Amino acid sequence: MLWPMFAIALGFLGIAVLAVPAVRVFVEVRRLSGQVATASRRIAAATEDLERAAADLARTGREVRP
Repeated sequence: MLWPMFAIALGFLGIAVLAVPAVRVFVEVRRLSGQVATASRRIAAATEDLERAAADLARTGREVRP
């Protein structure tokens, strides 16, 4: 009876030990996903700025051309 209880206790401790890194990984993934979302918004804004600048440049080039 001692050995099965010992095995159950070790199994529980193993799961508890693995839960700590799992929670840390979860927190870091959440943080990384937030950074990726921020970077995505910045890239989208930069793309819009670049498209506006390219349109203005093309319009200016057509006006200057004879």
